[in-house]
Amino acid sequence: MDFAPLSSIPTTPPSLDTPKSVAEAAQQFEALLLGQMLQTVHASEESSDPTSDTMWDMAAQQFAQVLSKSGGLGLSKLIASGLERKP
Repeated sequence: MDFAPLSSIPTTPPSLDTPKSVAEAAQQFEALLLGQMLQTVHASEESSDPTSDTMWDMAAQQFAQVLSKSGGLGLSKLIASGLERKP
């Protein structure tokens, strides 16, 4: 088993403040919020089928991702612009 020497391990983390990283993080956060909203709506319905509930949760997560990537509610743009501002 070969291990990399400690001197080859980078001492500084990769830069996370690039616009692509900030925009991507904001988009993922918006998708998370949308997914939580969809799950809350579904939780208000009575269901006795756990398989159906699991499939609905998966579909809601996928829908939230697609919706967020296509613009969503516009939250990701607001979040990204707030994070990109430098004091």
